[in-house]
Amino acid sequence: MIVIMLGAPGTGKGTIAEILSKKLEIPQVSTGDIFRKNISEKTELGKLAESYISNGKLVPDDVTVKLVEDRLEKDDAINGVILDGFPRTVAQAEALDEILKKTNKKVDVTINLTTPEEEIIERVVNRRICSKCKKIYNLVLNPPKENGICDNCGAKLEARADDNEETIKSRLKTYFEQTSPLVDYYNKKGNLYSATVSQSINKMGPDVANDIITYLEEEK
Repeated sequence: MIVIMLGAPGTGKGTIAEILSKKLEIPQVSTGDIFRKNISEKTELGKLAESYISNGKLVPDDVTVKLVEDRLEKDDAINGVILDGFPRTVAQAEALDEILKKTNKKVDVTINLTTPEEEIIERVVNRRICSKCKKIYNLVLNPPKENGICDNCGAKLEARADDNEETIKSRLKTYFEQTSPLVDYYNKKGNLYSATVSQSINKMGPDVANDIITYLEEEK
């Protein structure tokens, strides 16, 4: 099964994708994590990616598409993947369709997440990520038991360099200008599932993930 996660930064894509990955037994593929790994290792790709990401811009399509295509060829992706952070433009979506056609696959479901903008900003600036196992925390919504330490593995928690109010506003602007047209693209293909993740309606990531799992089981 090929699953795509759509949604602005801070809508809970990573959290929900992690839950779905365990339930569906397919890997979560996050282009963001791949870019950050390259940035921390100061590879040429990392330096290039950082020049865009640090300014709230998208990494060029040719770099991103090749990265994803190589990942889809790995053995653990034979039965499908959950794509978190890709595609981000219609051009990337079209490129993905062509990649999947080579192995007679297609996108099975596209999950579109929405959250009020003020809530997104609050979430992102309070987000912390384990430096080792990549578990995601929020200092307000789900803080670690010990300040700055991962409950899971005991490693140090870190804030992403781009998790600040100025950058998140730029990223949101970029998202709505360039990525939101994907909602129309996949809606026309008839495989779009939309959900709101918000404290205001008492629907957070795990709740929405359970709803999605129920939906997928009904669609089988």
